[in-house]
Order: sequence, then structure tokens, then C-alpha cells
Amino acid sequence: MLQFLDIFFLVFHALFTLFNMTGWIWKKTRRIHLVTVTATAFSWFIFGIWYGWGFCFCTEWHWRVRSALDRPIMSSSYIHFLILEITGISLPEQAVDNATMAVFIACCVMTVALNLRDFLLYRKKQKGIPD
Repeated sequence: MLQFLDIFFLVFHALFTLFNMTGWIWKKTRRIHLVTVTATAFSWFIFGIWYGWGFCFCTEWHWRVRSALDRPIMSSSYIHFLILEITGISLPEQAVDNATMAVFIACCVMTVALNLRDFLLYRKKQKGIPD
């Protein structure tokens, strides 16, 4: 079961991260993207007050699985771990953390801006105001 959970968390968390990076692009996924980046920000910054900046439940659970499997975790950040695990390349952790934060902020800005634009256009159409 631990082997399955290790693979599950690796795949799920990688896909969740990719969605957080790209979900704002498509109109049909923007609302759920807003939810996922909000949940991520809440975890990082609110739960992070008590558990440490950047805290993530998925990371915590995956680390516990890896620990139970006696597979050492060679990184302090999940994105660094993913890059190392998938490519075998060990980039400087601080550079990965900085890039992660920059991409996350850009994605948050994009999802808020596009969701707001979509909402305003929807309201405009509801009132019968032409484009």
C-alpha cells in the first residue's frame, strides 16, 4: 500500500502543481483554478503560520509515506523534490523556491484578473449591455 501511495502522491501532486500553473488559461477551468490556487495559498500562508512557510498537506503526507518506505527525502521543498525525482537534476533549492513563488504569484494574478473579467462580462451580458 505504501508503494501505491508513494506513486499516487507523486502523480497527484505533480498534476495538481501543473494545474495550478496552467488552469487559468482555459475559460472552463478558471473557476476551479481559482479554488485550487486559493487552497494552495491558504495552506502555504495560513497553515504555514503554525507548520512553517509553504506547508502543504500533500507534501506532509507524501513525506510520511517516503519515510515509512525508508526512502530519504533529498529536498526541503516539494518542487525541488519533483524536479530531482523526475529528472535527476539537483538545482539550487533557493532558486527553485524563488521560481516557484514567482510562478505562483503570476498564476494568482492571472486567475484573479481573468475570473474577474469573465464575471464582469457575464454581468454585462445579463444586463443586455453590448460588448
